[in-house]
Amino acid sequence: MTNRNIGFLIVGIALLIGFIIYTFNMAMKKIVGDTCTHGPTCPMYGTISFQTNVSVGVMIFVILVGLYFIFFGDKTKAKEIKLTKKTYNGVMKDFNDDEKKIFNEIVKENSIFQSELVDRTGLNKVRVTRSLDKLEGKGLIERKRRGMTNVVILKH
Repeated sequence: MTNRNIGFLIVGIALLIGFIIYTFNMAMKKIVGDTCTHGPTCPMYGTISFQTNVSVGVMIFVILVGLYFIFFGDKTKAKEIKLTKKTYNGVMKDFNDDEKKIFNEIVKENSIFQSELVDRTGLNKVRVTRSLDKLEGKGLIERKRRGMTNVVILKH
């Protein structure tokens, strides 16, 4: 989900908050109007006014945050790296030893079961999973669930 979509979600929530404020305010004015014997000078009207102003202030702040995300938030998703011989060497220099072992096995096969990576590299499941998370975050691989394991696929 991009920041822009999150901004629209935040603005939608703020508008819902505004509707709730309006209905609550109308209900409170009706209750105070029916129960207060002092008329318009009743101190409860001042309390309703204060609470409404604070609520509207919070709603405006939330809308501004949402608008910031819509107009100034990052509109792109994670960039995928196109794998060529030139980029392969550039990508490999940023990897630690575990990631290099794992990525080389994936490149050899194009697709491989995650459990087979554990066997071939000699690394434990946790280290393989964490390394795959980093590789997936860089857009180099994709994992797809197959039964009780994952298939790791090289993105080209």
